Amino acid sequence: MLELLTAEEMGRADELAIAGGVSGATLMENAGRAVAEEVARRFPDHENVAVLCGPGNNGGDGFVAARHLEERGYAVRLGFDGDEARLPADAAAMARRYTGPREPLGPGSIEVADAVVDGLFGAGLARPVEGKLARLIESVNASNLPVVAIDVPSGIDGTTGEVRGAAIRAAATVTFFRLKPGHLLMPGRTYCGEVSVADIGIPAKVLDTIAPKTFANEPALWRRAFPWPRPESHKYARGHAVVVSGPVHSTGAARLGARGALRIGAGLVTVASPRDALQVNAGELTAIMVREADDASGLTSLLADRRKNAVLLGPGVGVGERTKELVLAALRSGAAVVLDADALTSFAEDQAPLFAAIAARNAAVVLTPHDGEFTRLFPDLAAAPKLDRARMAAARAGAVIVLKGADTVVAAPSGIASINATTSPYLATAGTGDVLAGMILGLLAQGMEAFEAASAAVWMHGTAARCFGPGLIAEDLPETLPKVLRELAKRA
Repeated sequence: MLELLTAEEMGRADELAIAGGVSGATLMENAGRAVAEEVARRFPDHENVAVLCGPGNNGGDGFVAARHLEERGYAVRLGFDGDEARLPADAAAMARRYTGPREPLGPGSIEVADAVVDGLFGAGLARPVEGKLARLIESVNASNLPVVAIDVPSGIDGTTGEVRGAAIRAAATVTFFRLKPGHLLMPGRTYCGEVSVADIGIPAKVLDTIAPKTFANEPALWRRAFPWPRPESHKYARGHAVVVSGPVHSTGAARLGARGALRIGAGLVTVASPRDALQVNAGELTAIMVREADDASGLTSLLADRRKNAVLLGPGVGVGERTKELVLAALRSGAAVVLDADALTSFAEDQAPLFAAIAARNAAVVLTPHDGEFTRLFPDLAAAPKLDRARMAAARAGAVIVLKGADTVVAAPSGIASINATTSPYLATAGTGDVLAGMILGLLAQGMEAFEAASAAVWMHGTAARCFGPGLIAEDLPETLPKVLRELAKRA
């Protein structure tokens, strides 16, 4: 279940299921029952459950959950404001089926509770939560009671992951049919707790009509395209990656990238080094080769050998005209190009030459900015939600964008995007981004398409960090990749 559905797409899935003969009441009954089952599974010894119901279909799910919880022997205290007759039709019908007492929503709703079911707002929340309901959410959070949220924690935008006013911090979230982007995007992911997906009767074939373009970044998304070596493979068949080094005082970043490319499977890796850094780079490298490329002309000559089929620029190279010239030289070659760090910032004042050079070529280009680099390169997009800004940037640049962070988004110019949740806080250390850029480079050198290569590298980068754990430094990531590759190979 890789597809991630926006609130609009999920509404369409409901509509298509109903048009296909599954009643809305059946969908709601199944959803509410799944929530009650989650509460019972998690809290079999609890006695009192507060169920908070809002004014929409999420509230209808809450009424169903309350009924099933009472049938299981829980004492339910249900909070609801307003006129039940004004609920959507299916939710109103479920409210009528719940025969227990109601009370106005407020802090009193949770006074004697052992656990809370959050059915206030769903994934399609369109405006900030304010006033009485915001204060109720704050009371629930302050109570430290475990909360099971219906669909998404109330106050989280299911499409963007953004907090709208105030948001429930849930211990668990039960969503339906497919995950939503907000379950993986920050900060929404931190509010959801453990997320489970319930089958409520929507047939998978509705996805053929919806044609979603957002996916969870998991191996099933790109595993078939992964370039495992064949018995007849040799090093020249596995690509030749080139990493452009910075000057003598700034060479380590390039070597980190080169090591990432080598460990992920590139057959050969060369560091293209300025003359003054040749000795330093050569003294630190063994399986990785070193060649002189002192300027754009030197890099052009190096890349004239078409066997050198992928090149990385940016880590440690410095910001300025020299770097711009190197980037444009690389883009004039036939090699796949990965641009990171200083290669991006060098075009902050004038992006047009960069985007024009990308548009003039056929080979793949991947840009790997963190938020600061992204803002410098795409200042007018910086305020948009993360998934949107990655997509818009990819379309503008004509390149795959890897917008890094705890929820790294990979977006292609076509609009397809992946959201990564396999990561580690220990990646917050110098040089890890250089290794990631090198890993993408290594997969491109082996012939993997840019979107799949970037998504695979992001997932493996996060998985390696998880495997290593505390104490991680950038140098550990390439050395942990063999373990990740072994486990991935078992799934192939």
